[in-house]
Amino acid sequence: MAAALLNSPLSISTQNPKKTLGIPLQDFPLLNPRLSRFDRRKLLSSPSSSSLILSKRNGVLDRLQSVSGGHVSPILVESKNYEFSDGDAEVELRLDISKLDIMSPSDIFVDMDGTSLLVRVKASGTLITLMETNCLFEKIKPSETIWYIDEDQLVVNLKKCDRDLKWPDVMESWESLTNGILQLLKGTSIYIVGDSTEINEKVGSELATGIGYIPFSTSDLLERYAQQSIESWVVSDEADSVAEAEGAILQSLSSHARSIVATLGGEHGAARRHDKWRYLHAGFTVWLSISEAADEASAKEEARRHVQDGRLAYSNADIVMKLGGWEPDQSRVVAQACLSALKQLTLSDKQLTGKKSLYIRLGCRGDWPDIKPPGWDPSSGIDTEP
Repeated sequence: MAAALLNSPLSISTQNPKKTLGIPLQDFPLLNPRLSRFDRRKLLSSPSSSSLILSKRNGVLDRLQSVSGGHVSPILVESKNYEFSDGDAEVELRLDISKLDIMSPSDIFVDMDGTSLLVRVKASGTLITLMETNCLFEKIKPSETIWYIDEDQLVVNLKKCDRDLKWPDVMESWESLTNGILQLLKGTSIYIVGDSTEINEKVGSELATGIGYIPFSTSDLLERYAQQSIESWVVSDEADSVAEAEGAILQSLSSHARSIVATLGGEHGAARRHDKWRYLHAGFTVWLSISEAADEASAKEEARRHVQDGRLAYSNADIVMKLGGWEPDQSRVVAQACLSALKQLTLSDKQLTGKKSLYIRLGCRGDWPDIKPPGWDPSSGIDTEP
């Protein structure tokens, strides 16, 4: 299980693109060992977020400044002035240097690690940043990266760690994730769970719009079926009846492909109950959880504790997303974090989508993730097929 953290908005000008602006930062530190191994690494809400801070932390900026002797003034080029193409084993980045007075190749500095890239040139005594990202679309092999000058362009060839993955762009962003995630999801639906129906629906709608999936809201479906609000339903009927009805809706939706299902939040929702997860496992589940932790470390520990003790039914989710707070205009940021976590999860286990498909074909019998062979009786644990 992947777990993600969104801190409360921080207003730090050096961490934000173009201007001082409060944005949440995010981190994906955890994985449930029951499901698969997980590559732990930093993910940013936008390609350029926190770029200066992380560069200093990685030593990249310091190294380049020491190479230049510290006698140049750094300038950041804001515009997206590059060409990008994806090959089978590598991706190519072409940067326009026609207007720069570069005297020799020694004035070009290309530094990278597995997930970041920094390209600078020294022209007329000024150190100019042509490209800086701490969040490449996926991992590269730094030792096999090469660069050269082709007429008026600086060409950087990055060797991919996963040659089967197609890169829509060099950087991970909302646009590249929405374009690139479909090759990994392979039609598998996504279920959004958590205590807030509003958050579930807003993030689910953002995801559906971004990747072209069909959006469903179980709250809306329930109210249309009952011809009354959830609140009045709970008052007029047994509380368990709402969860039972939502469970029936989830059963119906479990056979749907390419869907985003925002579930009912709160104690009356089916996802709040362990015995209602049989059909939720038909897709990738994302738990959106408001954290009460005072800091990032405490929030990580909170997520780890929830996963390990398993008392909350939400801990069955494939991905746990810890939110430091919520505003409606944050839905795009949270949705991007969800896609990034889904990308890492599916890359860490490329058989996962096939396993989900098999689980559906076998009738969503409740034996996830240890799917039993056909004929297995989940009530007795006995294989009834001869």
